[in-house]
Amino acid sequence: MTTLTPSGSAADTPPTGTGSAAGHRGSLGDRFRARSRHRRTGRPRWESPAFWTLLAATAALYLYGLGASGYANSFYSAAAQAGGVSWKAFLFGSLDAGNAITVDKPPAALWPMALSVRLFGLGSWQILVPQALLGVASVGLLYSAVRRRTGPASALLAGALLALTPVAALMFRFNNPDALLCLLMVAALWCLGRAVEDARTKWLVLAGACFGVGFLAKALQAWLILPVAALVYLACGPTGLRRRIGQLLCGGLTTVVTAGWWVALVELWPASSRPYIGGSQENSFLELTFGYNGFGRLTGEETGSVGGGRGPGGAGGGMWGRTGPGRLFGDTIGGQIGWLLPAALLLLVVGLILTRRAARTDALRAAFLLWGGSLLITGATFSLMSGIFHEYYTVALAPYLAAVVAMGSAALWRERGRFRWSAVLAATAAGTAVWSFVLLGRATDWLPWLRWTVLAVGVVAACGLLAANVLPRTAGAAVAALALLAAVAGPVAFTLSTVNTPHTGSIVTAGPAVSRGGPPGMPGGTKGRPGPGQGAGPGQGAGQAPGAGQGAGQSQGAGPGQGGARGTPGTGKGGTQGAGAQRGMPPSPGDGAQGPGRREGAGGPGGGVGGLLNGSEVSAKAAALLRKNAASYTWAAAATGSQNAAGYQLATGLPVMAVGGFNGTDPYPTLAQFKKYVAQGRIHYFVAGSQGGPGAGRGTSSSISSWVTENYTEVKAGDTTFYDLTQPKRTATG
Repeated sequence: MTTLTPSGSAADTPPTGTGSAAGHRGSLGDRFRARSRHRRTGRPRWESPAFWTLLAATAALYLYGLGASGYANSFYSAAAQAGGVSWKAFLFGSLDAGNAITVDKPPAALWPMALSVRLFGLGSWQILVPQALLGVASVGLLYSAVRRRTGPASALLAGALLALTPVAALMFRFNNPDALLCLLMVAALWCLGRAVEDARTKWLVLAGACFGVGFLAKALQAWLILPVAALVYLACGPTGLRRRIGQLLCGGLTTVVTAGWWVALVELWPASSRPYIGGSQENSFLELTFGYNGFGRLTGEETGSVGGGRGPGGAGGGMWGRTGPGRLFGDTIGGQIGWLLPAALLLLVVGLILTRRAARTDALRAAFLLWGGSLLITGATFSLMSGIFHEYYTVALAPYLAAVVAMGSAALWRERGRFRWSAVLAATAAGTAVWSFVLLGRATDWLPWLRWTVLAVGVVAACGLLAANVLPRTAGAAVAALALLAAVAGPVAFTLSTVNTPHTGSIVTAGPAVSRGGPPGMPGGTKGRPGPGQGAGPGQGAGQAPGAGQGAGQSQGAGPGQGGARGTPGTGKGGTQGAGAQRGMPPSPGDGAQGPGRREGAGGPGGGVGGLLNGSEVSAKAAALLRKNAASYTWAAAATGSQNAAGYQLATGLPVMAVGGFNGTDPYPTLAQFKKYVAQGRIHYFVAGSQGGPGAGRGTSSSISSWVTENYTEVKAGDTTFYDLTQPKRTATG
């Protein structure tokens, strides 16, 4: 298969020894390099146009219809809006320009979006385009990393596989922190690969910087692959052991400095003059890092979380799904990332076998260890963690998987002259086709012809690959192309479905709806089985869980805030997918006072109230009320829960205090603090009926809500009820 045939690697790649993996022909790495000597005098003519075509196609895919998702996750969009008008909010990652409370993550992932808002104003494209560009950069950097090992053809394959992974197409068109984290992890492994080539300390320092900035994007998740990176360089670095240890210490110090400056700033800054650290219970970023966002995610013991991690009978994962080795192959997660996962595991083993006799410093084997080890440790963590787990987390696996599949395919194709390896190649193709058949079958009534076509083409291609060692070059390339087509048809179809469907809310998934998956009642739950809280809730239409959109399209089991409506994938006619999304309501950030994708006056009693996972619906009358005399107040309003506050903030561009943070369970502000803000005339309105997560009713947010309703005058704006905190009732109590 010409698209898998290695044809070049780096000209400056040093020799990796003379050990032989295949007798007199030399090691696999030697043969890759021998085949690419022409690169010293120039690249193949087709390479540059192919590379730029790959990037252009990726950009077109990720930018297509991007504005349809509106503000996507209002939680992070509101923080980007705040950072776009306040440098203090930018520095701390505050949810509002009044700097009441931060998001529950470090702020680095917000900075590109906030800078875009500052430069170009607030809007859907201003927030989401930086995310799409991060995806294009990730594809380009992965191409470079794989090219240095197995040539430009396999590098093109790696880049294309990353771009076309369904969960990658989802998250590089969304505004969660995972997009920046993905790019930084690719960059870190690219630097490690360079260090294995020439043992220059600068590459270890740059890798350390990537890990440090990655920590500022998504905390400890960025360090999941640190042990793999350190051990691979310690084992394979082409220099003395003492120097390798010293270089790793330099890289580690760089990681600490690039991550630690911001942590030190937050911890040493007087708490009275900085925003409260959202997600923490003690206003401490270190507590947030090692508790709620750290070990709590592994054990399920997350103070302030929306739910525990203990399932029935002591099963791990609880409401987030059963833990174990099969988690990544499950009904909803499989369609996000699992298409090529079995092939990647097999090809990783093949790559390590083929390079087993190479020298210690062999760069190709080191690459298999780096990318494969990162795939294994990240996959194992996701499989076993008992705390909060969402399907979109698996985007972290996408570049590792793409690199392993591309390098392993190139290595295996190179060895096709031996029947045992052509048999492995055929088995990989057949197994991938069968697995795609299974995954496509989970999307009930969605393109039923595709699964049978994939199966038939895959089996035919596998039979042809059995004879790859005797087929003429052209025939062999045709057979391999069929195998590749069968392997990628499923994920490509899911990706196109994802691109054609707007996504909003806190919990989103790629691809069409599936028939089963996940824990009943939570995102991806069993079809037809209602989730906890399903039914009418405050501010919701009848039969809706808080934040659950309704529509005539296919639906997943909807739990709290999970969007039920899923339009026909691939048609571009589906509704917004995600928490709180409503079918047929395209977002329109610039449409008067309405928030993105929110229908004016669509709420039930109390109007305008969102859910735990979706932004509020804001009418033009409500927005006009908040804008009146807003300059006289630090916060135009206060609302329980970050998503509720975010909707009003994005609709008006004014600071809105999120009482209790994301879940409404953070102990900020206390009732005494809130009373002080009101007495100082810093908050104008309080939004009636604001909701938070489980436990919000037992915290300070409940006390504040009760105190407000007892002491202040109601004001109606359309269907929304506010309390004017400048107008006490005559019978008000202190």
